[in-house]
Amino acid sequence: MSTDHAGAKAAAEEARPGKATGAPRHEPRPGPRHGPVLDLPLDLDKLFAARLQAVRARPYLAAALFALHTVESPRVPTMAVDRHWRCYVSPAFVARTSVEDLAAVWVHEVSHLLRDHHGRSERLVRERGLTGPAERLRMNIAADFEINDDAFGDGLALPEDAVHPAKLGLPEGHLMEDYLRWFQLGPRTHDLAWLECGSGADGLDRDWEWGPDGADGLSTQERDAVRFRVAQGINGRPGSASRGWRRWAEEAFHPPQPWRQLLGAAIRSAVSGGGAGEDYTYGRPSRRSAGVPGAVLPSLRRRPPRVCIVIDTSGSVSDAELGSALLEVTAISRAVGGRRDLVTVVPCDAVAQLAHPLCRSEGIPLTGGGGTDLRSGFARALRTRPGPDVIVVLTDGYTRWPAARPPCRTVVGLFPRLPPTGSWDEDDPAYIPDRPPEWARTVTLGAAAAPR
Repeated sequence: MSTDHAGAKAAAEEARPGKATGAPRHEPRPGPRHGPVLDLPLDLDKLFAARLQAVRARPYLAAALFALHTVESPRVPTMAVDRHWRCYVSPAFVARTSVEDLAAVWVHEVSHLLRDHHGRSERLVRERGLTGPAERLRMNIAADFEINDDAFGDGLALPEDAVHPAKLGLPEGHLMEDYLRWFQLGPRTHDLAWLECGSGADGLDRDWEWGPDGADGLSTQERDAVRFRVAQGINGRPGSASRGWRRWAEEAFHPPQPWRQLLGAAIRSAVSGGGAGEDYTYGRPSRRSAGVPGAVLPSLRRRPPRVCIVIDTSGSVSDAELGSALLEVTAISRAVGGRRDLVTVVPCDAVAQLAHPLCRSEGIPLTGGGGTDLRSGFARALRTRPGPDVIVVLTDGYTRWPAARPPCRTVVGLFPRLPPTGSWDEDDPAYIPDRPPEWARTVTLGAAAAPR
């Protein structure tokens, strides 16, 4: 980006590709209004002393901070990073900024890279169509909100001009994607147009960056290794990290999977497999009848599959999870072609309730609240007539499972639970619930797990 500051107000209104870093701004950006940029050498001793202070304040970020390669660049107003883990530093900014504030900027810039703001911004461009300079600026501001709401304190100075959610009256503790929905550029963001974080924050390459073919960038494998080491440090000493970093570290070890797509794929695989929804009919005689004179042979026809959904309504399943289960019922009906007359729902805790044909998912009474024994739910599902081609079970897994494989395909959707730490069954303190049987296709709902 050019260092020309003459159009700062117009830039805010037109939202040119400026970046909001949340880095401290102790004096206006160098430009024609404030005289020429001084030709200063980069004070590496001061810069690296600030990095060392950042490491002391946030030891779990040490691997990432030392992985950044420093590039002297008078074309950036403060400090900026590209997606290849290079950190571009303005010598004038280092000269006029204290070591304490520089340490905060180090942590801020490396946070963009660790949290993959550039990759997430590119996904937003594809999914929401957020193109153009204004949207790139909004992405960077939203990314700064995600970082700065809990980045400072505990040995790390709060920069005077840090971009904080409170500036726009927004709550703390949310992700970049959430903040993007809650604000637009306007008068309250005018003073953010001069800020610049580089492609490491919003995914948009700058002309002053070295690019993928430049020297000293990290490969994809090296970046992943750095993230893994940082996540290990946070999980090893969780008390020393903020809530936002603990959340990031958990997802770094267990990246979220598109579980709804996985569940839908498992159901579609089950209902489309050989034998599901197949029956003999004399409505269209078999072509083999020509080889058997005087006999009419039935043909094998495929009909829409019948699905029975067993929903765990025991006391260990929350109301929110029951609501999620109803959403999945609607999605399952779409997976079988929208034929709601072929979908049946069986609420079950310790005893299976009546089987309800699906008319409207919100009208299904999910009664229960006691213990859990889904074996009765399986038995009820198999007694429905006509019998199901596929049984889908939505449960937290705290149940006993049938000893024998049902005569139809089974898909299990598990609500996520922590491993049991004590007694689960008061009548049998040594009991630990089993994983679903091998004959069931299992998907963990709302958590990072792939189907078995």
